[in-house]
Amino acid sequence: MTRYLISFDDGAMDHITGEELPEVGKAAHAVIREIVDAGVFVFGGGLQRQTATVVGTDGMVTDGPYPETKEVIGGLVVVDVASRAEAVAWAARIAAACRCAQEVRELMADPELDGMLSAANG
Repeated sequence: MTRYLISFDDGAMDHITGEELPEVGKAAHAVIREIVDAGVFVFGGGLQRQTATVVGTDGMVTDGPYPETKEVIGGLVVVDVASRAEAVAWAARIAAACRCAQEVRELMADPELDGMLSAANG
C-alpha cells in the first residue's frame, strides 16, 4: 500500500456561505466515514487559517506563512491505498463533498519510519 496526501488550498472553500457550511460539513464527514470504514484512513484535518510558525535550521522562529506564499494548505486527508487511481477516486469524492478541488500527492515511502511506528504502537 502507498500513502497519499489529499489536500486543498486555504481559501478554497471561501465561496461556501455560512448557511451552506453545515451541509458541506455533513457531506465531508460522510466521505471521511467511508474512508475510515474502508480501512484506508491514516490522518486528516483542517488547518487554522494563516497561523503557521516557521522554525529555521538555526532555531530562529518567525511567523508564517509569508505573504508572498501563493498556496497554503487549508485541509488534508492521508490515505493508505493500493494505487494512485484509488487515491484519485477518494479525492473526487472529497472534492464533491467539500465543493472544492483536491490535490493528490504520493508520500515517499520510509520503511525505517514505518518500523519505528510499528515498534511504538506495539
